[in-house]
Amino acid sequence: MLSKLQFYIDGKWVDPATPKTLEVIDPANEEAFARISLGSKADVDKAVAAARRAFPAWSRTTKDERLALMQKIVEVYQRRYGEMAETISREMGAPISLSKNAQAAMGIAHLTTAMKVLKDFEFVKPQGSTAILYEPVGVVGMITPWNWPINQIACKVAPALAAGCTMVLKPSEVAPLNALLFAEVLDEAGVPAGVFNVVNGDGPSVGEALSAHPGIDMMSFTGSTRAGVAVAKASADTVKRVAQELGGKSANIVLEDADLSKVIPEGVMNMFSNSGQSCNAPSRMFVPRAKQDEVVAIAKATAEKVKVGDPFAEGTRLGPVVSEVQFDKIQRLIQAGIDEGATLVTGGVGRPDGLNRGYYVRPTIFADVKNDMTIAREEIFGPVLSILPYDSEEQAIEQANDTPYGLSGYVQSGSIEHARAVASQLRTGMVHLNGAGVDLAAPFGGYKQSGTGREWGAFGFHEFLEVKAVMGYAA
Repeated sequence: MLSKLQFYIDGKWVDPATPKTLEVIDPANEEAFARISLGSKADVDKAVAAARRAFPAWSRTTKDERLALMQKIVEVYQRRYGEMAETISREMGAPISLSKNAQAAMGIAHLTTAMKVLKDFEFVKPQGSTAILYEPVGVVGMITPWNWPINQIACKVAPALAAGCTMVLKPSEVAPLNALLFAEVLDEAGVPAGVFNVVNGDGPSVGEALSAHPGIDMMSFTGSTRAGVAVAKASADTVKRVAQELGGKSANIVLEDADLSKVIPEGVMNMFSNSGQSCNAPSRMFVPRAKQDEVVAIAKATAEKVKVGDPFAEGTRLGPVVSEVQFDKIQRLIQAGIDEGATLVTGGVGRPDGLNRGYYVRPTIFADVKNDMTIAREEIFGPVLSILPYDSEEQAIEQANDTPYGLSGYVQSGSIEHARAVASQLRTGMVHLNGAGVDLAAPFGGYKQSGTGREWGAFGFHEFLEVKAVMGYAA
């Protein structure tokens, strides 16, 4: 069994203050394959102290010095790219093709995007005789999830490094090994001691200690809305900045003039990608009531072609969900959909045929879903699509917005003007029109209980900066 029992603090691999281990489970076979240590407040104190010592020097580095170091990080990451992809697939179950093409790729993407932003950024901007100075916020505490692990680590670490911040990362204890590998990459690249630190642990021990720590100037959190509320409350006493990317229940509105043969298969596969474990997954598909039967037929045929199985097997499109806890939650919610009267189109409770071990979920589609049903309200975080028929475009928009979440939205139309008009009425931080993918330079984040602040690109870079006005700067 692989043992990764040390933390990365102050440029060294160190033992935890108090030994306590946790097994990392391979979701494909339910067997432990690695062990990590769980940290405590004492480990957080040590990491925060290292980050505070490193901040004065790192925050005063030049733009060129930071760019050179980040380029070195990219080079080392690329050498260990295959290892990163395999690690992610092993610990959280993504098919290896997805890990190579998207999961691991996002690490490089966020590093290079942050470098582009840094290269063109003006840290001193004249405004008459006053200067507006942009300065690093300080020491950042980071808590990241297991579903897109290196994506969420890199989209915080890259802009924080570029801005001149130092940091302490607590990755998910469910999928922690990619974070330790990332620490090895940064160490080999020559990141100065104390600039980047990693302490493994759970929320109540390490997450809360980070959030409440007076030596942390900002918390950057990605995870559930429930946990995000806990981070905000723990941070409140020290009045630190809190940026959060939380849950979602995104609507995919299929308009009357959409090409169903194109947009329905795309919507189904987008929902099932990463086994449905994406905060911005298009989990509610709104369709014209008169076309629901046609939509259901296309969606059913699409879902039943999806190969579920071993993440490392050729042709696998859906791996397992990450853990027994998630598997049980998804099963409960699928059963709730059946019990509340939604029409089960395909899938359902239990594992797919031929898979008796591993946290595999049957690709599931419900039709005749009402917006007050449990499966339309709760974030399932599994390969479960709800199809909701609507009688008017106004009703579709109203119901799409009738959710405590507001992360993303999707609109399908034969007319771009029509799609834009609907997008403007959605109360979400992002909208994808006609199958458009993500834009790394665009802000990622949501309205309402989907979070505060934005990540990615220039917007994400600004989150790690303080603004200072210096009057009389110009003679």
